[in-house]
Amino acid sequence: MPEQTAAETTTPVSPTANIGVVGLAVMGSNLARNLASREGNTVAVYNRSRSKTDELVAEHPEAGFVPAFSYEEFAASLQKPRTALIMVKAGGPTDAVIDELMNVFEPGDIIIDGGNALFTDTIRREKAVRERGFNFVGMGVSGGEEGALLGPSLMPGGPDEAWVTLGPILRSIAAVAEGEPCVTHIGHDGAGHFVKMVHNGIEYADMQLIAEAYDLIRRATGASPAEIADVFAEWNTGELESYLIEITAEVLRQVDAETGTPLVDVILDQAGAKGTGGWTVQTAIDLGVPVSGIAEAVFARSLSSHPEQRSISGALPGPDDSTGEHLTGADADAFIEQVRLALYASKIVAYSQGFDEIRAGAAHYDWSIDLGAVSKIWRAGCIIRAQFLNRIADAYEAEPDLAVLLTAPYFVDALTRAQDAWRNIVALAAAAGIPAPAFSSSLAYYDGLRARRLPAALIQGQRDFFGAHTYKRIDKDGTFHTLWSGDRTEVEAEDTH
Repeated sequence: MPEQTAAETTTPVSPTANIGVVGLAVMGSNLARNLASREGNTVAVYNRSRSKTDELVAEHPEAGFVPAFSYEEFAASLQKPRTALIMVKAGGPTDAVIDELMNVFEPGDIIIDGGNALFTDTIRREKAVRERGFNFVGMGVSGGEEGALLGPSLMPGGPDEAWVTLGPILRSIAAVAEGEPCVTHIGHDGAGHFVKMVHNGIEYADMQLIAEAYDLIRRATGASPAEIADVFAEWNTGELESYLIEITAEVLRQVDAETGTPLVDVILDQAGAKGTGGWTVQTAIDLGVPVSGIAEAVFARSLSSHPEQRSISGALPGPDDSTGEHLTGADADAFIEQVRLALYASKIVAYSQGFDEIRAGAAHYDWSIDLGAVSKIWRAGCIIRAQFLNRIADAYEAEPDLAVLLTAPYFVDALTRAQDAWRNIVALAAAAGIPAPAFSSSLAYYDGLRARRLPAALIQGQRDFFGAHTYKRIDKDGTFHTLWSGDRTEVEAEDTH
């Protein structure tokens, strides 16, 4: 008979834990440690591989973990209503753990999925679990490994009944911004994972915009990565202050130990993705919400990941850059300031588009989502934490039904101040052949919003010509169709938009 570990010989005889964690990879173990470090929490832990459980318990005796080595032991260790946080791979593994927990839990118990699940999967799971009498909560967790341990931003959905139990526990481990925990009950069923998805979409846009700013400065001024790091560090003391700006400076300063060159110059220029950015764009299309800045960020990663296409396209004609001269002195400083303003303006667009998508999703799925509360829980703990999230919270506090975030007075002032530089940077990038898709698409979106009339009228006429898709008129009510293949008279028609 195999020798048992010390942890395995101590099976809980009574329920002592108020929450349990299933799945003890880095995120799960860090969340478990975070939970255990907060007063009032006793944490049960379970992993399919016993070695991970033993390792966690042995390395952190101060946590007072209650180890379990079967789902039955895990359930027996939890106080009622039993509360279990699942931190396993999205998809089939999550479904498998849910099924195992329902076999040992009782009606009224709470199952939380803290992974990056697609929100429609969460809607499906919540319905199935609810039909068996359990509470299911899909919860977005942002902040990475460090946030999980020290305080993440948390976006739980699920039923009100579950929030009564979960609220105090989650508030105990969340990041804190200006005295407020970065967690709120987002809404029912898939609302939490929906908001986390959009958070990640905004993150894609923010990262792409920062990368474009870096590329523009380097190409135009010839500055080294370390010198550009100093620029970003300075930006992080002002209105652009954010986690992503902060870490950009750190990455640009890093020197590769093997070659002695800047690390950014030896990293392969092919950006990976795990799907949430694409989900954000696909969902926005389904909802009819333009998120062009986020979409261009997703597509830029896709383009970067096709070296075979890039290699054969490198000889395509572009603008004449034979002079090779770089901006210096005051000219370089002025250019860098214009890039900063363009970055800020484009960042405003990215967040505005993201909040538009959240509002549209809430309307479509009948969720009551407080957009101001969402902006507040993103102020700390998460990847897109930034100073100006306070300004977003102020905007929604002043006008909860604000239709377009960037029309709030603070952002109107910021865009007024930035727009000349923004337009100049986009024009210079195009003239120089420097790709800046997120900058340029953000500006195009802004101008599209402010246009009194768009060329969509011509598109609708074309659609009516080849497909009898009909159109509406500006001067009278009704739906119309022109008999293009006949005498081209106009007739009233059924709306086929």
